Amino acid sequence: MKGHWEFSLRRFWTMVIKEFIQMRRDRVTFGMMIGIPLLQLVLFGFVINSDPKHLPAAVLLADRGPHGRTLLGAIRNSGYFDFVREARTEAEAQEMLARGEVQFVVSIPENFTRSLLRGDRPAVLVEADATDPAATGNAVGALRTLIDAALSNDLKGPLAFLAPTVGPVDLRIHAMYNPEAITQYNIVPGLMGVVLTMTMVMITALAITRERERGTMENLLAMPAHPAEVLVGKIVPYILVGYVQVSLILVVARALFHVPMAGSLPLLFAVSLVFIVANLAMGIMFSTVAANQLQAVQMAFFFFLPSMLLSGFMFPFRGMPQWAQAIGEVLPLTHFLRIVRGILLKGNGFPEVIRQLWQIAVFAAVALAIGIKRYRQTLD
Repeated sequence: MKGHWEFSLRRFWTMVIKEFIQMRRDRVTFGMMIGIPLLQLVLFGFVINSDPKHLPAAVLLADRGPHGRTLLGAIRNSGYFDFVREARTEAEAQEMLARGEVQFVVSIPENFTRSLLRGDRPAVLVEADATDPAATGNAVGALRTLIDAALSNDLKGPLAFLAPTVGPVDLRIHAMYNPEAITQYNIVPGLMGVVLTMTMVMITALAITRERERGTMENLLAMPAHPAEVLVGKIVPYILVGYVQVSLILVVARALFHVPMAGSLPLLFAVSLVFIVANLAMGIMFSTVAANQLQAVQMAFFFFLPSMLLSGFMFPFRGMPQWAQAIGEVLPLTHFLRIVRGILLKGNGFPEVIRQLWQIAVFAAVALAIGIKRYRQTLD
């Protein structure tokens, strides 16, 4: 009896070999053990950039004189601004900012050249979409020193008197939608999407696998129910849970963090339905693919990590490389963050929201279709 409890090197190696064999059989878990560290290395090493450059900008050019063009060229050469659009009116420029098509609008006023040559220090207006202060802070800081030196080559010889120490141009920066650059105004609305993604995908990822492990899957297979009826029936209760989470986050955002709510809350609740369904469909798809609950949780985490890092929640979206932005555009969280921040901070309506909403709806339809197809294979 005493010898039974003595440490046996043979039994020890038997257990080690047994665990390696088990690990080899569970290929999904083994793949996650390798894949998740690699994913983190790639995302944190290549994607995260706290100093985004080449931000899209529009110009409202009311004076096409040579000094205005020189000023725009200097702004472009800074590397922070890429002029991708030209607005014809102030209303069009505001619409570009509201839809998120551009990060900045630079306005060169009428008679800019004449006022400059008269020494009147004409004003140049730069409007920035400051819903994400981290995306615009460095660019705005660079502008202040850039403007003073931009016209130095032009203001020489007879025009040297126009280059005083305070600068020939009056730079006026308007931080739109978040003038005080309060980080909570950007983070707290974004948490709504992050929380919904984490909980909805995780909960429903366990739905089918739990039935299989508990032995109740046979009852579902024996029911005269269409696969879509079973899967949608599993989704609906969690939609109500999602709405409870949305309501709670909105109350806390307003009461504790004083987040402005400029847009329509009914519109936000309606849009949230599509986003909740997209995440639930993704979880259902994972549950039909995974062999057990552990694999389902691993798949959910493998989806959640890129969603959080590539959506623009933690780091500026436009600071990421193009390949990372392309992946981020596929994720529903990316579009939902733009929607919720647009509604709460910008007061966006349905015309602005629909540009992002249809992409979430397509993702939900594809995920649900795959889940139904996999469930049909289980029935067969």
